[in-house]
Amino acid sequence: MQESTFDDIGSTATNVGEGFTLVAVGDLMMRRPATKNQQSGFGDVVEILRSADATFGNLETNIFDTRTFKGSPQVNGDSYHVGPPELGDDLKRMGFNLLSFANNHTFDWGVEGMRETSRVLDESGIVYAGVGENLAQAGAARYLETARGRVALVSFAATFTPMSRACDPAGEAPGRAGLATLRLAHSIEVPREMLESLKQIRDALPNSVSHEAENRVVLSGATFKIGDKVTNSFEPNSSDVNDILRNVRQGKQFADFLIVSNHGHEPGEWSQEPPDYEQSLARRLIDTGADAYVGHGPHQLRGIEIYKGRPIFYSLGNFFFDNLQMVEGADYFAEHGKDPRVDTVADLLVEAMKEFPSTLFYQSIVAVSRYDDNRLVELRLFPVELGYSERLANRGVPRVAPAPSANAILQRVQKLSKPFGTEITIENGVGLVKLTSSSTLQRLR
Repeated sequence: MQESTFDDIGSTATNVGEGFTLVAVGDLMMRRPATKNQQSGFGDVVEILRSADATFGNLETNIFDTRTFKGSPQVNGDSYHVGPPELGDDLKRMGFNLLSFANNHTFDWGVEGMRETSRVLDESGIVYAGVGENLAQAGAARYLETARGRVALVSFAATFTPMSRACDPAGEAPGRAGLATLRLAHSIEVPREMLESLKQIRDALPNSVSHEAENRVVLSGATFKIGDKVTNSFEPNSSDVNDILRNVRQGKQFADFLIVSNHGHEPGEWSQEPPDYEQSLARRLIDTGADAYVGHGPHQLRGIEIYKGRPIFYSLGNFFFDNLQMVEGADYFAEHGKDPRVDTVADLLVEAMKEFPSTLFYQSIVAVSRYDDNRLVELRLFPVELGYSERLANRGVPRVAPAPSANAILQRVQKLSKPFGTEITIENGVGLVKLTSSSTLQRLR
């Protein structure tokens, strides 16, 4: 590790010990402990998770005992993600020591669920970021002490439920507990004839009052404009971006290595490409001090970029997609035409999981980054699959992908990463990201 002086306080350089290793995975949607089941093949994956100094994932599950919980689920039009208290220690046994908890399921059980989950993670000794009693706490970096340096995590969500956004105090109004967010202004370019049809729909709605320009329509929170073809665009809120950049800068000032985590579903779960804003934002965060950018949310893999020697993962997909013993409200049953007095949760899942019909949602990678001389010298991609064809009792738990599936997963990541100039070779079922001399030798100053 390099010696530093007080003059280095603004440095954005990586400053970890030789052999520092980061393991990053995607979304953790868990309903039960997984380390005790010796038949699932998960043990081989656990060995990879435990091999790192810092092991990171996005926790998309609340953790508490539903029998004693004093709160209630929020109406969110989706499933209520929750697992038992044993999950905290189980995540620790897997090797996780850094988690993002800022996503669209953080408030499935309201602020009470967020607080109870935070308590379990604290007791389990897992560092997490992205939530707090106000916006300042939610957006702040959290720190993990390792043998090879201090690691910081800044976490936020671009996809979130309306009342889950944290807020700072203002005047006599107190702050609001919640998560750190990145608000996005959504605009869609459409052909002129489509825009005219949208105007008719808008004008037919009750209490419709139009103050818009002739060449645009606002519907369902999106602004439609005239274009040659249908194109989605997202503009980040400048105030949110400035807050995130400040938290990254301050986080790196007090750490040797900093990870930024962004949970977003944009432009949609149908897309294998990131939204238009994300590349420029990820690069800007790295310029400010981030050593790795980890995106997640769309439930499937997206490409990988190496920028100034730092990895950008646009989505690592689902790492756990465990739907066993889901807790569902009556509104979710009704949405899928099921009756909770007659149908089981498994019956409901048959309908609900039609939203995820493809094996793509049950395939992922474990990304292992190794650093020497404060440079990224190796990035290995271990493909995993989550048992798409398994019965519900075993579905959704990661296991090392067999050869044919492993190659297919890695070939897809190859293709998705090519537009970012990233080359990936495949050796014995493992992906190796080519690190050019310019990417490995360049440091931020």
